Amino acid sequence: MKRLIYPGGPFPLGATWDGKGVNFALYSENATKVELCLFDHADDQLETLKIPVTEHSNLIWHVYLPDIKPGQLYGYRVHGPYEPENGHRFNPNKLLIDPYAKAISGTVEWDDALFGYEVGNPEGDLSFSEADSAAFIPKSVVIDPHFDWGDDKKPNIAYYNSIIYETHVKGFTKQHPDIPEELRGTYAGIAHPASISYLKKLGITAIELMPVHYFLSDRHLRDDGRTNYWGYNTIGFFAPDARYAAGDKINAQVNEFKNMVKELHKAGIEVILDVVYNHTGEGNEMGPTLSFRGIDNVSYYRLTDENKRYYNDYTGTGNTLNANLPNVLRLMMDSLRYWILEMHVDGFRFDLAATLARELHEVNRLSAFFDIIHQDPIISQVKLIAEPWDIGEGGYQVGKFPPGWAEWNGKYRDDIRDYWNGTENMLPDFAGRITGSSDLYEDFRRPTASINFITAHDGFTLNDLVSYNEKHNEANGENNQDGESHNRSWNCGAEGPTDDPVINELRARQRRNFLTTLFLSQGVPMLVAGDEMGRTQQGNNNAYCQDNEISWLDWEHQDTELQEFTRQLIHLRREHAAFSRKSWFKGEPVKEGGIEDIAWFLPDGSQMDQEHWQQGFAKSVAVFLNGQGLRAVNSEGNKVIDDNFYIVFNAHSEPLDYKLPDKKYSADWKMLINTANPKFQPTDQVFQPGELLHVEGRSIILLQHQLIKNEDGKHF
Repeated sequence: MKRLIYPGGPFPLGATWDGKGVNFALYSENATKVELCLFDHADDQLETLKIPVTEHSNLIWHVYLPDIKPGQLYGYRVHGPYEPENGHRFNPNKLLIDPYAKAISGTVEWDDALFGYEVGNPEGDLSFSEADSAAFIPKSVVIDPHFDWGDDKKPNIAYYNSIIYETHVKGFTKQHPDIPEELRGTYAGIAHPASISYLKKLGITAIELMPVHYFLSDRHLRDDGRTNYWGYNTIGFFAPDARYAAGDKINAQVNEFKNMVKELHKAGIEVILDVVYNHTGEGNEMGPTLSFRGIDNVSYYRLTDENKRYYNDYTGTGNTLNANLPNVLRLMMDSLRYWILEMHVDGFRFDLAATLARELHEVNRLSAFFDIIHQDPIISQVKLIAEPWDIGEGGYQVGKFPPGWAEWNGKYRDDIRDYWNGTENMLPDFAGRITGSSDLYEDFRRPTASINFITAHDGFTLNDLVSYNEKHNEANGENNQDGESHNRSWNCGAEGPTDDPVINELRARQRRNFLTTLFLSQGVPMLVAGDEMGRTQQGNNNAYCQDNEISWLDWEHQDTELQEFTRQLIHLRREHAAFSRKSWFKGEPVKEGGIEDIAWFLPDGSQMDQEHWQQGFAKSVAVFLNGQGLRAVNSEGNKVIDDNFYIVFNAHSEPLDYKLPDKKYSADWKMLINTANPKFQPTDQVFQPGELLHVEGRSIILLQHQLIKNEDGKHF
């Protein structure tokens, strides 16, 4: 079949429909020939039409085809040298996914033909495969970008007002009884009124979705009957994964994702994506040739200096994208801008972000990646959250990311766990974490740079954190060798489920202690989906391959008491600016003759001195928060004030009596929370200065003194 062919242009990269036809553009510096392949059906074994792409400008190969419409399936075959020792792995027998594809149809069907070399050949990846991979590779899809966004507006919620909820598109709704079965586990499932109503009632302001970029499920998992559930194996940085689409249209995932964002925005909820720009799903030198490797291996990946046959691996996945190369940086920035401008997302959490900061082999926070983001007028305006580490040397970079970035604060997680598990010498670290981690961020950022979390998708759930001393990952098929072994967990006296009422009561109290600490801490709290309802993974702390009931939320068996406690806790935080300050504590009087913005107390009611912080045996502390010390103004320019609060944290196993400080620090204290009880129990009982406050072992008490506010004294 003959077809009109025009030169087209090098930009934009990818397949772009203009209403009359499609421009195709592909970057490859070292290719000698590029062929565009068109398909009629996703499962076709060979292309319907193969079109030579003869035009190339600025290392970009391009062609324009009139009359091509959205829904067209395509891929590329790229010719060039096959010299693994020099980094080149071109093989035109392999159909390749467009790195800029906005939609990808189907999934990889694992077969030896997907590999650029002959599987089983004694020469390994130095051999050359002539098997055609078209029948097994998913096809790129031309999309219609038009979507009725209506009056969609991004919520633009400030960090200090944010409550982040980390969840998985499939796992959140897969078992939800109030969502139609055909919508469960999809973008449409999250957009369903039942999902949004739950998030609103809980008090969530942002959902952080685990990877939705089109990802690869590893062959060895397929062979063992498992799958890559988490999705940290991206192969398409512009395409929402089709496995989370409810509809069966060839590019339904794009519009369904957009509609999910639109519905969440209507509810005032932001959408943050967990993105993986540090590596791709093609793995090491023994991995498949699916896209980047076959398009131009040396122009996308970090290869070792000694032998370009091999890959630098800072991620534990076999390869690392080379963010030092202009074309890779452009791909990353184009992807980020696409998700902001076309998909309307509100921010990103960058997986293993230290990898993106590496100049050569060292981690440099002023690398080109961060410079470009800082200068970009679009990307710099959304939420940017780093997972500030990778597995390479010097990769632990907590506290070292540049201004404009927030970070998953791994030190917060570790120190809070250690404190509530009764570890000695934790008071100074604990105090620093709950007040915003000034040791990490005060030099050039605010407390909101700290994304506080007790648990995350990677590790124990909150329930399992207080129920297991050891990981139980046998279901992963790796002889329990995978996953972190040092979990800072405590099973409270028995490993796993037990009928012992004393142990179960202690576990319930510890869950409340962790949650209360999280939501009363300065910084930005992140809650993992299901922790508020007692979700368990049966001791599995690395459920990356468990696409089943181990990972999905169990809506039928919820701890409704814990759920209600969490809901009230979140709303308490949102109502009181004292727990979400924009500025650092100074430890100084708020005004002349006034009292400090923060003060720390011993059980006898006296203030702590420096020597008290060094007493390793001490496991309890009380803190006074001055509601007039917020050093902030509201939108009308008036000073914001809040109530005063007094919090007692007791990680001792035994109860303590705390003497309330003198009336200088407020009178008429009322109790809001006592984690020794399973419910919020605000009472009319008034506690006076000098009165003894009985604090049970391993518990928290929160007291409130209401201040008279200005007429406009709304909190932020």
